[in-house]
Amino acid sequence: MVQAIKPLALHPGDEICVLSLASPVQEDHLRRGCDELKRLGYVPRVDDRSVLAKEGFFAGSTARRCAALQEALGNPAVRAIFCSRGGYGSTYLLEGFPKDDPGAKILLGASDITSLQVFLWQKFRWVTFYGPMVASNFDRGAAASHGYDAESLRRALTETKSGWQIDLHSEALAPGKAEGILLGGCLTLVESSLGTPWELDTRNSLLVLEDRGMKPYQVDRALMHLKQAGKFKEVSGIVLGEFPECDAPAGAESVEEVVRRVLRPLGVPIVWGAPIGHSERAMLTLPLGIRARLTSAASGALEILEPALVGEP
Repeated sequence: MVQAIKPLALHPGDEICVLSLASPVQEDHLRRGCDELKRLGYVPRVDDRSVLAKEGFFAGSTARRCAALQEALGNPAVRAIFCSRGGYGSTYLLEGFPKDDPGAKILLGASDITSLQVFLWQKFRWVTFYGPMVASNFDRGAAASHGYDAESLRRALTETKSGWQIDLHSEALAPGKAEGILLGGCLTLVESSLGTPWELDTRNSLLVLEDRGMKPYQVDRALMHLKQAGKFKEVSGIVLGEFPECDAPAGAESVEEVVRRVLRPLGVPIVWGAPIGHSERAMLTLPLGIRARLTSAASGALEILEPALVGEP
């Protein structure tokens, strides 16, 4: 097994670069999110020309977004990169990414940022963090609806000596326990990696899948695509999100019924309805690329079996 590359842990006073790598962001949400980061003890670094840029449905041109990302990765003063929001556009950054590993830093984001997280895992084995974003979660505050879960965020971004446990606040869809590497993210973007040089290798993984605004048949189609591509063959367990705004027409299968029909025959532990990614509850932060144990019973739990970060050399 290839060794995961873990970034340095965060400390109070550390500088965080806020980047818009996908769709444009609203300035008032961005400011509120940055105020929350300051309250948490961090120093947000925001280049308004880059972060607030707009070009169609992108947060500026591909060249501008690539340059901002590479500058942040190369700046030794920047200890972490927090994404402002998701939307669409991260896939445009992948082909122009440096061929050599620029050195791991904390990358925190969700939704469309899945593309970059999958790429960094497959190419460099970076540990990244699937969690809240500055202008779509931090701006709402801790424990708030559409906000963020403070405890899982703190442990994910600061713990260097031991693992910890995350209550998934979910439902056991298929009971059991399993260990594996925590991987995945937004269903649409995981599916979109198929056929690319950075297609996600799901073997021996605890696979995280979540999304929003899909019709149940579209979720069915995406899951069947992953199944027929062999992505569920050696999966150890599955963690599913809430799938908000995915209501079924009257008399049709719901998303939960779809996943029961498609995924339960796999015979692996599965939990349904965790507040990850697109969630109407406070979003959990999950470290991707580290060993974990999934318990699918009661409300479900993830035991993080190793720290996702390293301390100062």
